[in-house]
Amino acid sequence: MATDQRWIDEHGDEIDEDHRGLVYDIRTLVDRRRALGIFGGVGLTALLAACSADEPGASASAPATASPSTSATASATPTPSASAAASGPLDAVPDETGGPYPGDGSNGVNVLDDSGIVRSDIRSSFGSSTTVAQGVPLTIALTVRDAATGSALAGAGVYLWHCDRDGGYSLYSNGLENENYLRGVQETDVNGTVTFTSIYPACYTGRWPHIHFEVYSDVATAVASGPIVKTSQIALPEEVNTVVYATSGYEQSVRNASQVRLASDNVFSDDGGIHQIANMSGSVAGGYTAALTIGV
Repeated sequence: MATDQRWIDEHGDEIDEDHRGLVYDIRTLVDRRRALGIFGGVGLTALLAACSADEPGASASAPATASPSTSATASATPTPSASAAASGPLDAVPDETGGPYPGDGSNGVNVLDDSGIVRSDIRSSFGSSTTVAQGVPLTIALTVRDAATGSALAGAGVYLWHCDRDGGYSLYSNGLENENYLRGVQETDVNGTVTFTSIYPACYTGRWPHIHFEVYSDVATAVASGPIVKTSQIALPEEVNTVVYATSGYEQSVRNASQVRLASDNVFSDDGGIHQIANMSGSVAGGYTAALTIGV
């Protein structure tokens, strides 16, 4: 950048610092977020293309490409995209507690060695119970990358779990001891991504809405309760929480959410959850997608 703080546009003309426009602002934000590694595998190019269409002199003939939105009322739920190619170093996702309800054998019951735990749809219990957890549909897409290179970690095992619409955890909470819903193990694909079909979790007393996960070297290690590569949590963004918790069945979450803040949460407070906030798209009616790329 020149010392007189002027910017050259795509036509070779100089533009004042104060008139660079939205595209410059978005590009700056993208560059900063790339450095932090928190945009994941979703539509940066599409975001810039959409913004460029609104800039003076932009071509009206160039079709806009939709990208996942953080809006709580987005009408579409696109499938998150990812690439196996190395994207450069990214910050490792922070290590976090598995909490008191992991179900991995570290605190009582172990569901990982149960037949049926390897699955993508985790809404129902399996085995002796077929109870289905009710709530706003949520697809969880977690992409796992090597923090040093940015390369996708294909073939890794991911165990994911979270509370239900009432804030209860299967296997542990009163009345849920014989349920094992909202828990599952998946293998990352060639792009390092696992996708789970679930429901939006509640906000319970004292915690920001979140989803737990453990990363293993492979599925065989996961179901054998072997060494864990990474234990962490996904944070759900406030604007979507507010919309979901206004729907029937989430009444307790409204009050609980009003009493917690991401910045003061006992897990996410160290960095404000900057490496763990999911990128959201979708709607209450069509269901949401929570996508996150992590470095391990």
